[in-house]
Amino acid sequence: MARKAAVFGCSGQLGVELVRELRERGHEVTGWERSTVDIADGQKVERLLANLDPQVVFNAAAYNQVDVAEKEPQAAFVANALGVRNLALACRQTDAQLVHFSTDYVFDGTANRPYREDDPTHPLGAYAVSKLAGELYAQAYLDSLLIVRTCGVFGPAGLRTNRGNFVELMLRLAAAGQPIRVVEDHIASPTYAPLLAARTIDLVEKNQRGVFHIGGGTPISWFNFSKLIFDAAGLKPSLQPTDEREYRTTARRPKYSALSNGKMERAGLQPMPPLAECLRTYLAARAKFVTSAKP
Repeated sequence: MARKAAVFGCSGQLGVELVRELRERGHEVTGWERSTVDIADGQKVERLLANLDPQVVFNAAAYNQVDVAEKEPQAAFVANALGVRNLALACRQTDAQLVHFSTDYVFDGTANRPYREDDPTHPLGAYAVSKLAGELYAQAYLDSLLIVRTCGVFGPAGLRTNRGNFVELMLRLAAAGQPIRVVEDHIASPTYAPLLAARTIDLVEKNQRGVFHIGGGTPISWFNFSKLIFDAAGLKPSLQPTDEREYRTTARRPKYSALSNGKMERAGLQPMPPLAECLRTYLAARAKFVTSAKP
């Protein structure tokens, strides 16, 4: 008998991949976009999950406008913290497992090495605080819980979403023909969305609980990531490094927020492939999408 799964935020880069991967594995999947179901509406969330009675609930819905959150911290907290509380309460009522996605931004970036799950958290801004609060709310109400922290997600669905992803931003800037400046003093581990979805479902199928990191596996500066993107795409734009002092943002960001996948791998999951390989796969999927979208 197929397991019932619910996916909130099903139209985003990660949500699309979760729905696809779950269905490929034989799960019965129901998904909701934010425009259909806002997880801030606790009564609606509780009613939907009570009627569906799923075994597992994936929360890929989030407020992720890091800089805007500094001007509207309440909106970020409602979506990323109180919304997760609503899901946790509803899952407790139905005995469903909650799988919640969090972020590398719960760390302050001072470790200068890939972060492990047991490293102390220290969020630096409104968005980061709201995401850590979501983790704490989920842990406060649930024992059957899986929290997956990830970093710099990019997936083919970024072509269809309003905000896209870093790869699409770089490709747009290259097409514009203007010089491109990217910070080289911030290190992350960009993560390919289809692999993030697959590894997360692997953890669920292995009955894993607690906090896990699933990052791209390659600590890399955003500048060097840009170079990888252009190499994979066969482009040679004018690309120059910059730093945090020159490129100030409204929100503070961790300067080193790469994630260690050691715990995931010790649970028996395959390591993430090289980032350059993920980019080639992304660009191939992107080409198919662009071709199919043409009249």
